[in-house]
Amino acid sequence: MVRINKQVLIWLCAGIIILGLMGCDRLFPPSGDLVERVSDGDTLTVKDSQGQKFSVRFACMDAPEVPHTNKEKQSQRTSDRNQFTWGAKAQERLQQLVKQGGDRVSLTITDSDRYGRKVAEVRLKDGTFVQQVLIKEGLAKVYRPYLNKCPSKDLVQQAEAEAQQQKRGIWGDAQFVNPWEYRRLK
Repeated sequence: MVRINKQVLIWLCAGIIILGLMGCDRLFPPSGDLVERVSDGDTLTVKDSQGQKFSVRFACMDAPEVPHTNKEKQSQRTSDRNQFTWGAKAQERLQQLVKQGGDRVSLTITDSDRYGRKVAEVRLKDGTFVQQVLIKEGLAKVYRPYLNKCPSKDLVQQAEAEAQQQKRGIWGDAQFVNPWEYRRLK
C-alpha cells in the first residue's frame, strides 16, 4: 500500500511539473517585444504584448542601405554595390543578434520619425545594447544630428571610436560612403 502511494505521488508530481511547464508562457509570458522582421541594419518590425505591430528605427545610429527595388538589386554601380554589401552584412548581424535574444527585444522609445516609425534604443533580454554592438563591429555609424535624443550617446560614441581606431568593418573600407550621404546622392 505504501509502495503504491509512493508511485502515485511520483507520477502525480511529474504530471504537475509537465503541465506547469507547458503553461509557462501563460503564467510567465516572455518579456520584451517580439521581432517579426529585420528590415535592414537599423529597422525592425515588432509586435508588442498587446499584439500591436509597429516599425522601429534605431536611435543613435545609421546603418548602410540595403536595396529596396529590383533596379537597386541589379545595379552595377560601384557605390551601390559597396553600400548594399555593407547593408547586407549589417542586416545579417542584426538578424543574428535578434535570434540570440530569442526573437525578443526591449525598447526605450525616444522619438518617432517622419515615416511614423518609433525611434528607440534596442536591447536584448540579456541587456546587450544592439546599437553599441553594430557600431563597435563597424557595421553602422553614429548619427550625430539626433545624438541629443540618444540616452546612451556616450556608449555609442565610445563604440565608434574603437571601431574607427581598429579599422573594423566600414572603417577599413576607403570606398564606403556614409548612409546619410548615400541617400542624399540618390
